[in-house]
Amino acid sequence: MKQLSLDGLIAATFTPFHKDGSLHLEAIPSLVEHLISEGVSGLYVLGSTGEGLSLTQDERFQVAEAYVKAAAKRIPVLIHVGSECLSQARSLAIHAAIIEADGISAVSPVYFKPNSLTTLVRSMAEIAAGAPKLPFYYYHIPAITGVSVNLIEFLQRGAEQIPTLQGIKFTSPNVHEFQSCLEFAGDRYDILWGLDEMLLSGLTAGAKAAVGSTYNYAAPIYQRLLAAFEKGDLAAARHFQSQSQAVVRTFVPFGPRAAQKAIMAMIDQDCGPSRLPIASLTASQSLALRKELEVIGFFDWVQERSRRVTNL
Repeated sequence: MKQLSLDGLIAATFTPFHKDGSLHLEAIPSLVEHLISEGVSGLYVLGSTGEGLSLTQDERFQVAEAYVKAAAKRIPVLIHVGSECLSQARSLAIHAAIIEADGISAVSPVYFKPNSLTTLVRSMAEIAAGAPKLPFYYYHIPAITGVSVNLIEFLQRGAEQIPTLQGIKFTSPNVHEFQSCLEFAGDRYDILWGLDEMLLSGLTAGAKAAVGSTYNYAAPIYQRLLAAFEKGDLAAARHFQSQSQAVVRTFVPFGPRAAQKAIMAMIDQDCGPSRLPIASLTASQSLALRKELEVIGFFDWVQERSRRVTNL
């Protein structure tokens, strides 16, 4: 099995649409170049941010292939293949292997939730078997799925039934649980931090890599946070985390997913509208969001790209 060693910021990418709701695949190369220029070290495609569960299987094939092609092996690309239908998820995993993605990930089904840890592991094993040479990451996001299990037990059982298991995408504020997973995982598994507004907490607990949506447009803030933490300058790290939290507090009331797509347009990386059931922002809402972001200084923070993050 291919091995990955993930670190730094991994952007949970958007799926760009035309105004009529069709895929805008031509926008993906520009998005990838933007992310690489911002120092992002990996891509997580078709997850929550990418609206993967709102796409048809063929659309998911197309988006995955477009991101893998655009990345061109410069940075790793993880494809989220989770689905309410396990056979569809397995087909998506097979496709990810065919297009030479670097890894796959899957969230639990959420309508018919697994009724036990045993069922969850069996379900993830069925998906992962579609790509027997690609690393597999379980996507733990209990606030959305309602599926909460003992993750150390998941890793223990997973080691027996999922040969390609390489870790967990951990999207939960339970830092103590995250730290326990890291300590259990050692060098065997990657436990990827998944809450942007709590990145500093994740780093303090031992995180080496983080997956998040705000890294698409606010990576400079987080790069400075990472550099400050690496230097041991916790005051500076807290300052940059505070900037991150201010951004999140500003856009969440507008609808967190649609608002972030609106922000992408504001930094000249237009990803188009969202797809129902996510309601896109109206023109007046986008204008109001822009004004609120200007007030907190967001555009100044992210336009300081020429400033080396080591010069804090």
